[in-house]
Amino acid sequence: MSTLGAKIEHPTYGEGVIFNQDGDFWRVFFKEHGEKEFNKSFDGWTELEEGMEVGVADLADITTAVEQVFEEHIDRIEQYISPPPLDLGDRWDGGTMILKPGDADLQSKEVPLETFFHKIVMVRDRLRVMEQQINAHTKLTDEDKVNLQQYITRIYGSLTTFNILFKYKEDHFKGVSKSDDE
Repeated sequence: MSTLGAKIEHPTYGEGVIFNQDGDFWRVFFKEHGEKEFNKSFDGWTELEEGMEVGVADLADITTAVEQVFEEHIDRIEQYISPPPLDLGDRWDGGTMILKPGDADLQSKEVPLETFFHKIVMVRDRLRVMEQQINAHTKLTDEDKVNLQQYITRIYGSLTTFNILFKYKEDHFKGVSKSDDE
């Protein structure tokens, strides 16, 4: 018989945790499917870890449970706090960008590629925040939002030059393709 806090394996929803009870029903949280409710008489799952008797939890049990939740979900939490760091392509590690002016009397400027890469990623992150702000703005009409989005998409297109710096293709800038622009 299942108890509150038990970790279970459901044949359809996968791994879950019984987190609450409501009358004759268990409330179960599944990582991929969210919350589901099952009659307490349901026996179609396998119990992976025992739960606890109602009223038996002490502060140590609660602390352990909270720590487990944070450990299991910290990656998802961190992406909302700050985006995950992006990787510079291996061939650029330790590299330097040299800017040489056309006038030989002027001094060249050297910038570590890690610094330059960081600046490009910051531009992209700020564009994404601007996109979110535009989409959530209550006073802009849908037409205004679409018009502003077109400018942002074109900015992304201008930044595709810097895709060569990114290690993974999914981190690349994407702009408007010819078929999208027609």
